[in-house]
Amino acid sequence: MIKVISVFKRKVGMGVDEFQDYWLNHHGPMVARLPSVERYVQSHTRRSGYARHEPAADGLSELWFEDTDALYNLQSSRELQQVSDDEERFIDLASSVQILVDEHVIKDGAALVEGVKNIEFVRRKHEIDVDAFQHHWREIHGPLGASIKQVSRYVQNHAKSSSYLNGRSPKLDGLALTWFKDVDAMRESAQSAEYEATRDDEENFLTTPLDFIIAQEHVLVG
Repeated sequence: MIKVISVFKRKVGMGVDEFQDYWLNHHGPMVARLPSVERYVQSHTRRSGYARHEPAADGLSELWFEDTDALYNLQSSRELQQVSDDEERFIDLASSVQILVDEHVIKDGAALVEGVKNIEFVRRKHEIDVDAFQHHWREIHGPLGASIKQVSRYVQNHAKSSSYLNGRSPKLDGLALTWFKDVDAMRESAQSAEYEATRDDEENFLTTPLDFIIAQEHVLVG
């Protein structure tokens, strides 16, 4: 499977409710009709995330395709052009980030529809090379995060190696996705020794503090 993640903010001057409604009910069905889409998930920043300031992002989309050919064959399609044109109506394209990722399921529990999804935007420490960073994240940090009992599901998304070809550096090295039964469970987790150990380890390989959003997930395909 090939996975594409897009992170974005709403168009300047657009209200949050209008943005979320348009994305879910107008744009979403357009994307869902694209050829070869195996799975499509929208994650909307929860309204509580706007209480004090603008969040790091208004949401992100996750798209899965069977293989690289399916993704690249889509690039010249009329349907994708229509989707791209529609994005200009509600997305601040200048601030959007799109990355191809390798998905690593660290804790294979349920992603509850009524639950909450914590999304952290991951950037490695510049002095750590990509292979060492990805190994530490997956093999050392991953089990620490998975040990937090309130985390029902944990998925790491690592920027694909092609993102670093010819000295390039992606805007994000990955995204960490964790699911909780509800907001109370998420808050409770932050009081645990396991959570503290996980946070302490971030200083070993990440640029901190991490930007994040707390989101509500909407599965449109798959």
